[in-house]
Amino acid sequence: MKKLVSWLENSFSPSMRKINNNVWVTTLKDSILQVLPFILLGSLFCILAIWFPVFWTPFGWTMGMLSLFIAFLIPFNLMEKKGLRKQRLIGGMANLVLFLIVITPQVVADGTIGFGHDALGAGGMFIAIFCGVFTGIIMSAFGKFSFFKEDSVIPDFVRAWFDAMLPIGIVVSAGWIMVDILHLDIYNAILAIFQPIAGFMETWYGFVLIMFVYTFLYSMGISSWVLTPVTRPVLLAAITANIAMAASGAAVSAHELNVVTSETIYSTYLWVGGIGCTLPLVIMMLRSKAKFVKAIGTASLVPGIFNINEPVVFGAIAWNPIMMIPMWLQGIILPSIVWIFTKIIPLAPIPTVVFDAWYMPFPLATWFTTRSASALILLVVVIVVASLIWYPFFKTFEKQKLEEEAAAEAA
Repeated sequence: MKKLVSWLENSFSPSMRKINNNVWVTTLKDSILQVLPFILLGSLFCILAIWFPVFWTPFGWTMGMLSLFIAFLIPFNLMEKKGLRKQRLIGGMANLVLFLIVITPQVVADGTIGFGHDALGAGGMFIAIFCGVFTGIIMSAFGKFSFFKEDSVIPDFVRAWFDAMLPIGIVVSAGWIMVDILHLDIYNAILAIFQPIAGFMETWYGFVLIMFVYTFLYSMGISSWVLTPVTRPVLLAAITANIAMAASGAAVSAHELNVVTSETIYSTYLWVGGIGCTLPLVIMMLRSKAKFVKAIGTASLVPGIFNINEPVVFGAIAWNPIMMIPMWLQGIILPSIVWIFTKIIPLAPIPTVVFDAWYMPFPLATWFTTRSASALILLVVVIVVASLIWYPFFKTFEKQKLEEEAAAEAA
């Protein structure tokens, strides 16, 4: 165990931190975070639409526009982070054009007037990311390029206009040539590349693996946001598909719905108190005889109720081998239970509304996302199992701290 912890601390963790701080990764994460207000508002419209169908229209104009926003934000944020602020608006607008060119085959194939929500909403986020990365590369390559010499008498704003024409021309021409001249269906080609990721995550073993990775990284103090560029588009597309099936009016079985959504993970069944289901642990710590442990529990209670668990994670779990192990077990056992009792034996419902208010306390969030008593029963089962996992490791940790405190007092 010591060798494993040493490798994780000295090799794996620094490598993950480098990835987490990479300019491209932070750009993608920040771009997705910046559209959260629209997702939250879309959540509200989605819940209201259950009773008042008229709210599906503003839902479409919020959740249905996410990919369009992402397409603008990726080059914008990348130019900002690379110190090329003059190119940030140009980069964002150029990528909007490229994104709209790329989704054209899908729009035409649908036979709809204008742009469908499938293309502009959560379903097109991978397209927006692909286009954003391409545009970001082009804009970065020509970030300091100029047709003019430094001592040119032409005004700076005029020079900036002409200098921006070349990278814009490359971005737009690339999309035009590939889509309209070569007739390449880039939209469906990109979806075909990323479809296996979505398909994998929507399996039992994919669900367990992703949740284990969440807890594994977090137990080393590495935020799961590092996975956002890959997982967020999949999770949003999954809940969007659930909403469409539920809104169709036809009978939908549990086998057709997607279990692996942000709603299932953060609001309905899984991460009570935060990633790793740490609220039961916090409650145990509140009753501890060890002063250190009780202090951590006291400091972590209120944040934990609102599913913010940094105090307990960094105070008692991160890089603590005794507590890291149960954290990992939560990521394996709990999603397995949720999968069994929603998908295999559908005793509890799978969420079919957008509900991104992860900070709402359980079980209120469970009720808002399902309106089901059986969902509350499954939540209780998850909490009980999580408590049983935490308890023996908590007692070992508590004993260790009691011995340290007794030794300190004796000294």
